[in-house]
Amino acid sequence: MSSVDTAIRLITTGAKQGETCSPDLADGPWVFDLQPKPSYGPGSSMFDIIPTGTPRQGQIPQQYRDASNEQLDARILAAKKTLGDRVVVLGHFYQRDEVVKYADFVGDSFQLANAAKASPAAEAIVFCGVHFMAETADIVSGPNQKVILPNLAAGCSMADMADIDSVEEAWAQLESIYGSAADADGRVPVIPVTYMNSSAAIKAFCGEHGGIVCTSSNAATVLEWAFERGQRVLFFPDQHLGRNTAKAMGIPVELMPMWNPSKPLGGNDAEALLESKVILWHGFCSVHKRFTVEQIDKARAEHPGVQVLVHPECPMAVVDAADAAGSTDFIGKAIAAATEPTTFAIGTEINMVNRLAAQYPQHEIFCLDPVICPCSTMYRIHPGFLAWVLEALVRGEVLNQISVGEAIAAPARIALERMLAARPGTVAAHVIGD
Repeated sequence: MSSVDTAIRLITTGAKQGETCSPDLADGPWVFDLQPKPSYGPGSSMFDIIPTGTPRQGQIPQQYRDASNEQLDARILAAKKTLGDRVVVLGHFYQRDEVVKYADFVGDSFQLANAAKASPAAEAIVFCGVHFMAETADIVSGPNQKVILPNLAAGCSMADMADIDSVEEAWAQLESIYGSAADADGRVPVIPVTYMNSSAAIKAFCGEHGGIVCTSSNAATVLEWAFERGQRVLFFPDQHLGRNTAKAMGIPVELMPMWNPSKPLGGNDAEALLESKVILWHGFCSVHKRFTVEQIDKARAEHPGVQVLVHPECPMAVVDAADAAGSTDFIGKAIAAATEPTTFAIGTEINMVNRLAAQYPQHEIFCLDPVICPCSTMYRIHPGFLAWVLEALVRGEVLNQISVGEAIAAPARIALERMLAARPGTVAAHVIGD
């Protein structure tokens, strides 16, 4: 089975049937790194509004842009051999195959943060993922380790939807309604909970305000933890993960108002906020927003007996229509556990789906969305960038270091440690979760 990269190139040249969401996906990411107006680039987030001040990637040397796949392969492998244990390369599930094949560890953001923490001998951690992931790796890694993001423009539109200024303003408005007094059970009015897919500044905010971080695999456990300490939760940045998790725990959707940071009180009245149990930030993942109930209906009509597995970042109606919802790790394990040939329709990023299809040829595995539309920001990482930063390390030069100052890292670390200390209870066992 060809890689997503190869399929895109064949489709855009007319050599293969199929559809992509943008012909620009066939171009090297360096084409978009120097655009006058910054953008997330072609792919699922290409229409999302990018914040002012978003990190930009300068032009990499021509030799890396012009190199063939074979030349880049030789250079990356030679650099890795020279560096040995001094470097560890981490690759997210959503990375293109042409990058993942060089990773020493492959996983979701939480698993890769643990891999970074478990690699104390490495002088450099090259994180083939997106910006918030590299920040988390820097927070949990040793003080003498350098975390490198091969392309600084590899951000995350969902993480950018909850910026620290907007969150602090929302918190001030909520405090004006709730006050700060605890109830008879000692629970404070509201606990902030942030998804792992958020900036270090947002994680630090949670650490400073009695809050916690969650992943999509432990969101129910974390919400239980929060409800033991607070009367309600402010959940950001992904509304869908918050809604799907809380709904599965039995919380009525009517008690989950949306907070739009561009409107006073998030677009709500005080009464709705007082009655709320979970306040959902108006954020979303543009990859998972592409999946629809109509796609599921079509899959069931064309493939009787199909098992539909989707990520909990999908809209509620999609999660409700699927056979199961769970994290990237859950999806992979569900397919691995299937003992009989099975047809699976998957609602998550196309690179991971394509890789699962190649890994388990005994099953029929396909993406719910027929249009090839990878994560815009994961797609910014290209073998050319990986070769560039690795060869610089061979020369003793550190490029694209991601460093979180201790003033932010310390409270962010507290919120992460609270997550690690949380343990599932009886309610969390009903929720499939990252």
